[in-house]
Amino acid sequence: REVRAEADLVLDTSGLNVHELRAKIVGFFGTDTGESSLRATVVSFGYKYGLPVDADLVVDCRFLPNPHWVPELRPKTGRDAAVRDYVLGQRGAKEFLDAYTEVLRLLAEGYEREGKHYVTLAVGCTGGKHRSVAMAEQLAARLRDEGIEVQATHRDLGRE
Repeated sequence: REVRAEADLVLDTSGLNVHELRAKIVGFFGTDTGESSLRATVVSFGYKYGLPVDADLVVDCRFLPNPHWVPELRPKTGRDAAVRDYVLGQRGAKEFLDAYTEVLRLLAEGYEREGKHYVTLAVGCTGGKHRSVAMAEQLAARLRDEGIEVQATHRDLGRE
């Protein structure tokens, strides 16, 4: 009673679920910066090493030709311009990025409405060195352009 008498705000939480409670707290104390509160981690990986256990979404880039079979690209990674340009220059790469970015935009809006603050996106190819790395970097850049805080990591890079 003493604490309640001193309180500037009294909030009855007995009828609220966790999402409603969060919305009330943000409504009273949060500031609307206009930026996304969602944080994304984009992880590239190699299917031959298994799926990332913490991924919310997994996408497969093995539909694109593998730079591993191009002798001058084999020692390079998806972070190298030559590999990135090769991967992104393949038929279907840009269309995939455009379509998946749109899906992620819709998901991000829904996640934010539901109070989800973190999402892990996994992008896989055979070994996690070329295609998945290049595509993960591109997806991370596109999400940043959408105002989402993004970290790109490459789980299996250097593992071969």
